[in-house]
Amino acid sequence: MSDSDTNPPTDESRSGLKNPPAAARGLATAALILESISLLLGMAPMNMVLPDPTWALVILGALALGCLVLLGFSRHGWIWPAGMGLQVVLVASWTVHPALGIAGVISAAVWGYCWKVRNELLRPPRRPQVDVPSRRRSRVPGQDD
Repeated sequence: MSDSDTNPPTDESRSGLKNPPAAARGLATAALILESISLLLGMAPMNMVLPDPTWALVILGALALGCLVLLGFSRHGWIWPAGMGLQVVLVASWTVHPALGIAGVISAAVWGYCWKVRNELLRPPRRPQVDVPSRRRSRVPGQDD
């Protein structure tokens, strides 16, 4: 049992969701599944466009496998930088074919947005500051100070 299971968060640290870490994990899972599908679907065009598609197919297969492996570790916080590392490798594959680099830039933007949303989910909400008016003596008409 983890510490978060035994000690429920206080009202000051809640984000409004019942389980913000689970929502962030779900977001990471969805992004990684969709990215792995898009990488696997990218193999067919690379096979038709490139005269020797070996490197492109190896890169796409390895990155899709990397996305699926990260799915198994979605409970850990280190998957966010590791996922960004996958995006960097995909952007660097621009040298094999420019379409891979473009796909990397799009995937990196999506992953960066998911990371930002995760940080927003895990941050405690800002409570509005209520300005309590100072107590003033009520003035009675006709009474001078």
